[in-house]
Amino acid sequence: MESSSVTSKSQVTIPKEARQRFGSRQGTQIEFELVNDPIEMRVKSTPIEVSGSGFGMLKSDLTSVPADLDPARVIKK
Repeated sequence: MESSSVTSKSQVTIPKEARQRFGSRQGTQIEFELVNDPIEMRVKSTPIEVSGSGFGMLKSDLTSVPADLDPARVIKK
């Protein structure tokens, strides 16, 4: 059994083996339940997998630039 220390901010690092077994990653919601003396930890929800490309992650109020825009023609004007 692995152990962890509680930080000054009351945070605890979940051991790597436990994170891998339950598939937890950044954004995973964990719930804790006191059962007499031990504490049970359960994965409440796991975030949706993010695409590796990152396409579409950023949003903007600005109008988009046409795909066929030629920057050289804009500079000449």
